[in-house]
Amino acid sequence: MKRGLLCFALAIAAVLAGCASAPVAELAPQSAARADRGPQAVLGTMALDLHLEARILALDPERVSDSDVRNALAHGPTPRIIGLHGGIYPVHLLMESFSRFLAGMGYPSHKLMHPGDGRLSHSPYENSLQIAGLIAWYYEHEATMPMMVGHSQGGIQLVKVLHDLAGDGVTQIPVWNPRSDAAEPRTTIVDPFTGAQRPVVGLKISYASVVASGGAALMLPNQWSMVRRLRTIPDTVDEFTGYALAVDLVAWDMPGAGPQYQPRGATRVRNVELPGTYSHVFVPQTAHLADDVAMRDWLNAYQPDQPAPMPTQAQSTDNSLWAADVWFHIKKHWVLEAQKVVRAQRDLARRSAALEPMKLPRDELQ
Repeated sequence: MKRGLLCFALAIAAVLAGCASAPVAELAPQSAARADRGPQAVLGTMALDLHLEARILALDPERVSDSDVRNALAHGPTPRIIGLHGGIYPVHLLMESFSRFLAGMGYPSHKLMHPGDGRLSHSPYENSLQIAGLIAWYYEHEATMPMMVGHSQGGIQLVKVLHDLAGDGVTQIPVWNPRSDAAEPRTTIVDPFTGAQRPVVGLKISYASVVASGGAALMLPNQWSMVRRLRTIPDTVDEFTGYALAVDLVAWDMPGAGPQYQPRGATRVRNVELPGTYSHVFVPQTAHLADDVAMRDWLNAYQPDQPAPMPTQAQSTDNSLWAADVWFHIKKHWVLEAQKVVRAQRDLARRSAALEPMKLPRDELQ
């Protein structure tokens, strides 16, 4: 009952808040622009030992164990995860709980933190173009495409970012530098794999998911543009999952009645209904799951199409289905991104070796 009253109060507060997104800052001076980055400069500095490379390439993205995470993936190329929390204070603490869950499951904690101020999630009142520009900066500097997870109004903002990257209503997006927290004077990046210049518009991230998004939050002025676009997922993400609670009075979802997310292109879109006992507010509260050995084993063995029964010895299973499904897909795309980097590094090393001049014995040079 207390949670139900809290959800209702937060819904009313969301409608009354009426906060608008902060505008994207003016382009930073030229001195803030990136240093000259030669073709594939990032790949050339990401040296891995041959044993780690081989282990990463041997991984099955659909079956990733705890040992695979901690002894292989965590030591290789790792994408940033951008969390977007709901809009009412202190809901951000719940997405921080999810970040602690991921760290407890073995995800490198520095890849969950903003490199500028260390925050673990982004506000839905940040301008979506800023987040899109941040994604471009991460990709250029780290050679892995970020993943995004959004809760409540943060999920709406996530889908808005996908539309921005698709060029819906925008033609250019400035690159956003997280260290200076400012836009750079450019709208293109150097692709770390090809060395070619490419615009921020058109970038495609690997994985994104939203939970309990829609409903009352769409009444806020900063989200009016998403009223007709929230459920349409553009072709700027490889795989997207929309999670809805069976009964969600804040997001206005009821069993089998809520509108579902649909792809606009080749994006793989999944719709997953979570139990009606889940709370709109508390669904990201998951840090406790990683502290429970029985629960952690179940989470790592989880398969979306054939979930095993809940472990009877687990201390708590709250929000575990959502956590398990998101963790499965994060591991999957972590593997795919890491393997892409390793293959590109090997290809770059082969081509570099082929270009080296043949070395003759000293006596033949005399």
